[in-house]
Formats: sequence, structure tokens, C-alpha cells
Amino acid sequence: MVNGLNKELKDLLEHKFNLYNSTNFIIEDPISIPHAYDQKEDIEIISFLISIISWGNRKSIIKSGNKLKEILGSSPIDFIMRFKEHDLKKIDFVHRTFNKFDLIYFLKSLKNIYKNHDGLENVFSKNLNDEFMYNNISNFRKIFFSLNHEKRTEKHISNPKKNSACKRINMFLRWMVRNDGVVDFGVWKKIKPPMLSCPLDVHTANIGRKLNLISRKQNDLKTVLELDKKLRLFDKNDPVKYDYALFGMGVYEKF
Repeated sequence: MVNGLNKELKDLLEHKFNLYNSTNFIIEDPISIPHAYDQKEDIEIISFLISIISWGNRKSIIKSGNKLKEILGSSPIDFIMRFKEHDLKKIDFVHRTFNKFDLIYFLKSLKNIYKNHDGLENVFSKNLNDEFMYNNISNFRKIFFSLNHEKRTEKHISNPKKNSACKRINMFLRWMVRNDGVVDFGVWKKIKPPMLSCPLDVHTANIGRKLNLISRKQNDLKTVLELDKKLRLFDKNDPVKYDYALFGMGVYEKF
């Protein structure tokens, strides 16, 4: 039950969620890139890649996202399944520390996942028996890095077993699972919104602390779980909708 001051906080979060969970949010956010696609596989592939490069300012992420669109063309799934080695040699891409060699491995691993593991949704959805998604993220990570690769490439997918907050993977999962017909896509049906975790970045963490939703100083997995448990008190069926409230207040308001 939410009462007293918690009721006031819930009302604030609901108000800010409704304010920022709008189509206007899409325009200035990296999620605008996958919104250019219609087919499920195209949406999830480009969304995964965009989420992985989502650090830095949003304008630079969108610029790099448009470069990814140029590389993958009108159908990312067709590119993934049909590319030849000479196609990969033509790739020229860099976003901060994510370079063309990282992208080439990611494309090869995605091909393996769609060819041999029935796609991203299936890999993330295996053995859904926990309250949270972190065991599934770990299992996905094992499959993703099962091909020969440079060790440095592993840093681009966070490891919850090392207490990482997994911000970018949690954002990707929010995009795929939440389905309110506004910003997120909701193209995945096996994972349910109550299992999702808030993508913890500097904005959500700072506002979370100001609202006493977070007591810990580190931005790590333990902090995400602390925040998640609070947000589930306000909406057990769709707790990560409040990511819009926290992120929006952090980016757009002097809170």
C-alpha cells in the first residue's frame, strides 16, 4: 500500500511519467533510430546495437545510430543473415571505444544467435524463473561471446555477475518488452514488464537519490535492485515506466 508521503511521491512520478512518456520524447532520443523500422527482427537488432553504443550525449549517439542504419540498410535481419566476409571488410564505424572490429564481431554473433538460437528474444527468455532478469542477461552474455573474439570486446556488454548496473541492456529490454503504444515497442511477449529493471544512468540515479528512492552512493547492481524494489511498490505491473519520470526530471528540469 502507498500512503502518506509515499502517495505524494507516487503522484509526482505518475505525473512526470505521463509528461515524458510521449512521442515528443522519441525525437531527441536514440530510440528514434529503431522507430524507423516495422519488422520485429529489424527493430530488435537495430535496437540492440543502438543500446550498446548509448553512452555519451544523445546527439552523438543518434549520429552514430544513423551510421549503423546506413551499414545495415532497410532490413537489418536481411543484412545479418546474408552478409559475406567481404561485406564486413567494407565497414567503417566508431563510436567512442566501440570500433569497427567490435561491430564486426557483434554482427557475427547476432548471425549465430538468429541462425542457431532462434533469435534475441528466445535467448533472453530462456529459463525465466527469477524475479529479475540478471541470470538471463548472464546467460545471454555467455551465448553472445561464445564465438572467437578479442577479450576487449566483452566490455561492451555489461556483466551482472561483476555487480554491473547493466544500464544499456536494461534499456534495451525496456524498449522490447514495455508495450503502451507510445515510446517502447513491446515486440517481445515472453518477458513480462514486472521483471524489468530501471536503466540506471547518472540522471536516474541523481534524481533517485534526491527523492530518497536510493540510499547507496554507487551506481551498481545493488543500487538498481534497491531502486527497483521501491518502484515496484508504486506499480508492480510496470515499474520501469518511472524511468521516464526520473530520466526526464534529470535531463530537462532543475530538480
